[in-house]
Amino acid sequence: MSEHATQDARDRLAYLELQKIPNVGPAVADDLLRLGIRTVEELAQQDPDDLYARLSALEGRKLDPCVRDVFAAVTAYAKGEPARPWWEFSRERKGELR
Repeated sequence: MSEHATQDARDRLAYLELQKIPNVGPAVADDLLRLGIRTVEELAQQDPDDLYARLSALEGRKLDPCVRDVFAAVTAYAKGEPARPWWEFSRERKGELR
């Protein structure tokens, strides 16, 4: 198996494993892979605001703030907090802005 095929297989496995995290579907799993995140352990070391800024930079535009809230939900879960829907983090973010 070539190095490229081996990496593709690892990425596919990571893509499927990331989707086992609450609030992570195919699009978020793809975003996490683009950001270099392949495991829950790596995700636990991340800051949601940093992930949001990095993904916005990759996209070349400021993304919807709800993307940041999804990152907040998944990093909190990866750090051992109970699973919560991402929109609860939206409410918290909006409360902080007032």
